[in-house]
Amino acid sequence: MKQLSKLQTIIFLAGAVLMVVGAGLNMAGNLNDSPSAFAVGAVVFAVGAVAFASMQLRQTYEGRNFTLRRLRRILSVGDVFFILSAVLMLEDAFHFLLPLFQPYGLNGYNNYVIYVQNNWVVLLLAAAIIEIYATHRISHELKKEEDKSGQ
Repeated sequence: MKQLSKLQTIIFLAGAVLMVVGAGLNMAGNLNDSPSAFAVGAVVFAVGAVAFASMQLRQTYEGRNFTLRRLRRILSVGDVFFILSAVLMLEDAFHFLLPLFQPYGLNGYNNYVIYVQNNWVVLLLAAAIIEIYATHRISHELKKEEDKSGQ
């Protein structure tokens, strides 16, 4: 695996922290009915998701191990889910898609609530599960590959 530079590692870790802080602010804004905390949380999460995903996509694997290449592609899907989760979180905060549903009256608003509102949580959960699985498997495969080359 290609290692990140020190600056890239700092951006990667800062992105992860910003995602956690943004999700926490978002949830706190939801609990307290505070639209400003909700909006700030969405923006912080989005910045963190972009930083995290972009740095993770820079970590490439140039080897021939098919399993590691597949796991890197799975991590890319997780990164896309993080970005989509950020977009849906921003949508919940600023409602930029709601006008597209409003011409259809109550049925359009119901569809908006069903398909868009608060569905960022589902994508965030899926991304987190993908990331945990893939990073665990990648470290296991790299260790196995290292043991194989050491013998």
